[in-house]
Parts: sequence; C-alpha cells; structure tokens
Amino acid sequence: MATSWGSLLQDEQLLEELARQAVDRALAEGVLLRTTQEPSSSDVVSYAPFTLFPSLVPSALLEQAYAVQMDFNLLVDAVSQNSAFLEQTLSSTIKMDKFTAHLFDIYKQVLGEGIAQTVFLGLNRSDYMFQHSADGSPALKQIEINTISASFGGLASRTPAVHQHVLNVLSKTKEAAKILSNNPSKGLALGIAKAWELYGSANAQVLLIAQEKERNIFDQRAIENELLAKKIHVIRRRFEDVSEKGSLDQDRRLFMDGQEIAVVYFRDGYMPTQYSTQNWKARLLLERSCAVKCPDIATQLAGTKKVQQELSRAGVLEMLLPGQPEAVARLRATFAGLYSLDMGEEGDQAITEALAAPNRFVLKPQREGGGNNLYGEEMVQALEQLKDREERASYILMEKIEPEPFANCLLRPGSPVRVVQCISELGIFGVYVRQGKTLVMNKHVGHLLRTKAIEHADGGVAAGVAVLDNPYPV
Repeated sequence: MATSWGSLLQDEQLLEELARQAVDRALAEGVLLRTTQEPSSSDVVSYAPFTLFPSLVPSALLEQAYAVQMDFNLLVDAVSQNSAFLEQTLSSTIKMDKFTAHLFDIYKQVLGEGIAQTVFLGLNRSDYMFQHSADGSPALKQIEINTISASFGGLASRTPAVHQHVLNVLSKTKEAAKILSNNPSKGLALGIAKAWELYGSANAQVLLIAQEKERNIFDQRAIENELLAKKIHVIRRRFEDVSEKGSLDQDRRLFMDGQEIAVVYFRDGYMPTQYSTQNWKARLLLERSCAVKCPDIATQLAGTKKVQQELSRAGVLEMLLPGQPEAVARLRATFAGLYSLDMGEEGDQAITEALAAPNRFVLKPQREGGGNNLYGEEMVQALEQLKDREERASYILMEKIEPEPFANCLLRPGSPVRVVQCISELGIFGVYVRQGKTLVMNKHVGHLLRTKAIEHADGGVAAGVAVLDNPYPV
C-alpha cells in the first residue's frame, strides 16, 4: 500500500509544526496517559503516543474484520460453555503453565459447586494484521483475541478528532471527512449496562477491578462516564480490597463495602505478576458469586493461545458452531497457521520446521498484555532449550504475518519528530450478552488501530511500543 502522505513526509519544517498542533489537539481531546514517574496520580499527565497521520487500510479488509466480529463473539461464547473442550484442549498446558493451571483450578471448583451466574458478558477485541501476499494483495490474518481487559476503547474514541484536525490544518477537508467516526467506549458501556439491567437490582453497582498503578486510567474512565450517564455507578477496587471487604450472602450475591455488585469488570488479572495468594482468593470469591463477571473465568480461558491454536484444527469450528457453515468460513479465512508444541510427532515436526526457517514463525506463551512473544534468534534459543522438555506444551507456534511497511511519524512525549517505516495492527471490539442460553446482544462496537516502527517485533501501546492511530480507508 503506497502512502498518500508521501510528499508531506519529506517536509521537516511542516512536520514539526503539524506535530505541535496535533499534540495540542490530542491533549484537548483527552488522548491521555498518566506518566511513568507517577502512574497512580493524575496530577501530571501526558498525551498517549499517536501517529501524525492516519494510516491507510484497505476498506475491504476493514469491512471483513467488522463482518467476522459477531462470529468471533459467538465462538468465544461457545468455547466458554464447552467444559469438555476446554478441559481437553488445556490438559497439556496446565501441567506446565502454573498461571493457566491456577485459572483452571478456579474454573473446576466453580463448575463443581454450580455456576451461580446467569447473565454472561463478553467485551472482546480481535486483533489482526494485513498479510502481504506473494501477488501483492493484502489479506486479513488474526493475531489473537483478547477476552479480558481489552483496552483502548476509550482512547480510540478520542483519536479521530485529532487526525481530522491535522488534515483540516493542511486544507485536506475531503480527506478529513474520510476518517471514520469511532466510539468503542459507548458500545462497551452498552454491553455492561445491558448485563447490569438483566442482573435486575436497581441499586446494585458495577465493580471495576483496577490495578494500583494504572497509567491507562482515562481509557477506563471513558467507559465509567458512559455508564454514569445511564445512572449506573461504578466503583474502582483492587483485588486486595475485595479480599478484605468483599463478601457473599447465602444466595451468593456479591457485596463490596456493604454495596451489592451486579457486574464485575476486570481491568486487572490477566498476568501472573498481578496475583498474590490473597489476590487468587479474591478472584475465587468473585467467581463464586452470581454477579456478572466480564470475563468469567471460562471466557478468560477461551482467550488463551492454546485454545486459539486448537480452533484452527480441521472440524473444531464445525463442532463448536454446528449448522453455521458461513460463520465457520468467515472465521477460518482469518486464521494464520497455528501449531501445537505438545509432546509427540506433531510437536516435533513443528519445532523442526521452526528451527529450519525461524523467520517464518513466532513462539507464543499463554500470556496477555504484549511483549511476551519470541522471534528470530530468541525463538531459536528457546526452542533448542524446550524441544526435549514437556514445558514446551505451555507454548504454541504461529506463522509470522508479514505486512507491507509504510512511512509515518510516531509522536511520543520527549521524542523528536522523525519519519519511520511502520506496520499496523487492527483491533475490532465485540460485545455480547447471554442470559441463560439466550443471546440477547451480539454486536461490533468500534475499532482500534495501533502502529509501530518495524524494528519492534512485539508489544502494544501499554507496553510502550505501538502508538494509537486511525484507519484511513482506501
């Protein structure tokens, strides 16, 4: 994809001036993060890093990503309800991955005593890259699906105005009009509000499980503010607060500081470092309650890399989504090559292929939050160490997606304005609500485009690598 901003990117003086205007507009729009120095305070904030220009995205791929999102919502929900599939799929992983095993233990315990929750809420984000095919055409390929703490819906709602402003400053009003309006925070709040309503207690609140040090608070506040506009109150607490002041009554209703909780929205709890013994106890307490968890533990497990790899096997989608061949075809069209590293012939074969052509693969552990994947020489070293050990079952191997690079300016606090070669990742936010066996809501609610310099193999905005962007449909 050629860039339509080509000539502009050659004018250093113009870029400096545009960058100043863009940053001021981003601050005015609320495209904000807390600082690394003061992650627990909003006294001093900075703009969240973003691109100076919107990046070109083929409109056909954007439409494809939107069209398949409701299928992904159905698929995640189907996986979360299929305990036999989850157990079988994760059996080798939980032997070797302590974190997944801990989640699975809670899942089994709750399943054993009977799930108290009757309303289920999914706020997912499915992430893609554009594979540059041999014939030069781009193809949409899924990187992963995030089923817990899928972030940046709030800030993505604020960035279109920034790029529209930049293009209007350049008198490119026709181009500015092509930037899509986007408000995921509104859609995510709609899902939470529906779950709250179905829970059926007018005075109950939404509990947002937050981290102590949260730089991305403004992203979360966008959703909180949407809920408050609907007269739904959100309280922010840490796992530690839950273990000290959370309780269940005889009907397994959840109370926090004496206040009934209808929905628990996790913006923490997706990485091993976020759990102490006390925090695991708090997670179990929340999971045993009849409050709507977003996600419940089964849905968090449905988002693991191992499940993603298993879904790509022949016949698995058909088993999970019976009688839905069109949905299956749409889903399968987005899958990249995914390979199991379980002990045995299949895993051995995958390792042999990856060691023979390391640039074609990525090694992925069962982790969320960016910055965990291994590439190139690092991957080779890891595979050499793992190849004869059962520990390899806690990883999967994925075909490396090769997008076509393009030029843009990445604006970061304290960094000079310079043009770099970049690649983008597109995320589509999906929301579904199920009551018992009835799906009462299933929709896509917006997008997130993140762009990074090509020298960075892995990592998102929160990891400090990618920056916020907007798709410019072509």
